Amino acid sequence: MPPTTVSTAIAAPPPTRLTALRLLRGLGGGRYAGAALVSALGGGLMRPFLLLYAVTISGISAGLAGLALSVGFLVGLAVVPLAGRWVDRGARRVLMATTLSLRASGLLALLLLPGPDGFVCCCVLQGIGNQAGPIGQAAVVSDLSVGYERDAVLAALRSLGNAGLGAGALLATVAVGSGAVGMRWLAVGTAAGYLISAALVSTVRLAGASTARRPESPRGAVQDADRPVLRRLTLMNLANLPFAFCFDVLEVALPVVLVTRMHAAPAWSSGIFVANTVMVILVQLPVVLWMSRRPRRHVFALSGWVLAASYLGFLLAGTGHGNTGAGAVALVSVLYNLGEILYTGVGTALVIDAAPPQLRGRVIARWQLSLGIGRALAPLTITAALSVTAAALWLPLAAATALGASLIVLHAPTDTGHPRRPGPTRRERRNRAALERAETARTLRRDGYRGPDQAVIQALYGLRPNPRSWE
Repeated sequence: MPPTTVSTAIAAPPPTRLTALRLLRGLGGGRYAGAALVSALGGGLMRPFLLLYAVTISGISAGLAGLALSVGFLVGLAVVPLAGRWVDRGARRVLMATTLSLRASGLLALLLLPGPDGFVCCCVLQGIGNQAGPIGQAAVVSDLSVGYERDAVLAALRSLGNAGLGAGALLATVAVGSGAVGMRWLAVGTAAGYLISAALVSTVRLAGASTARRPESPRGAVQDADRPVLRRLTLMNLANLPFAFCFDVLEVALPVVLVTRMHAAPAWSSGIFVANTVMVILVQLPVVLWMSRRPRRHVFALSGWVLAASYLGFLLAGTGHGNTGAGAVALVSVLYNLGEILYTGVGTALVIDAAPPQLRGRVIARWQLSLGIGRALAPLTITAALSVTAAALWLPLAAATALGASLIVLHAPTDTGHPRRPGPTRRERRNRAALERAETARTLRRDGYRGPDQAVIQALYGLRPNPRSWE
């Protein structure tokens, strides 16, 4: 039976170097990159914006606003399996455009329906878009690129996303300072940005490779040959739960530790967060490219061990006080940032690569569910543990993450088309050169030469002889 299009594309050896042209091609010729940047800008605007809008304009208490945001998050998680099945039916670009349109509709509902009703409607639509959007993005990227190029494209998208989050947070700060009028215009502009992103995504041309499947298998059917890899993916999703806590370390854990326990200035928390954003923008793509020559599950496990080491570092740094202790926490956060970059750069790429083509949407949806459940549990777990002691947070989190990393390196699926080196290694080249020099020496002796004639050897063989080979 001839191989499918997907397996052939994935197994192909990678180029020796990822050029800007290849990266743009993997981003849909730049149109998808533009859509992702506008979407990330809107996400950066929404994080600080929604809660302030509820309190200052919609007239809702902070507690009810937080409850509405949580309800929207849970509704989004409930929709994730449906989004995965939709992808398996061929809706990749359509799903992405739909989630962006839902986010825009939520902001319009916020403007057109004043009071709690509009805010709850906005939170639900935003929750669906935020949870189903990554599934559509992963499905689109799986069609736009193959092999280790997917890692690079996903890393580039995350760098764009962090740049958009930073810029969006700054714009939101300016709009909030301008009062109710500025906040309303900000909502209008963000909705327009989401609609522009949806239009850009709709124009991206997809090869349709992700829907390729075995000729004898119906769409979405689970074959016996797929069950082992599906079991491995399920174990990987379970092991991923403690990894998902890492996203709330900067936003929840470190601010609480720095301000309430170490009595450091609140500016330290903001500075560490900004440094993390800048580091991701600058380092994410080079690190992912550097690690792309290694098996993805090994990189995944390495990220867990690095994160676990950083959690232990936070525990030790937290014993200090004031600016000295905060400086130690900032230094440890560099190690944490590296672990987060490795984790986010390889997790989704491994899921896409290992998933059976006809089940890719559902597999990505389960991965998104494991991320969503972990992130939903993280704030409550972190604050409850810190209310006891710092060790109650960092020690179990480090142990759980290290255990998850060990499970992943042992049981996660292997890369179906792990890129091999395009040429011989340095040792292979050195050994081959030694053999060629020895063969040259034997040939010259047979022809009557008794010493290393540099000119003859360079002219006939293009080699520089090794004098020791003549002894």
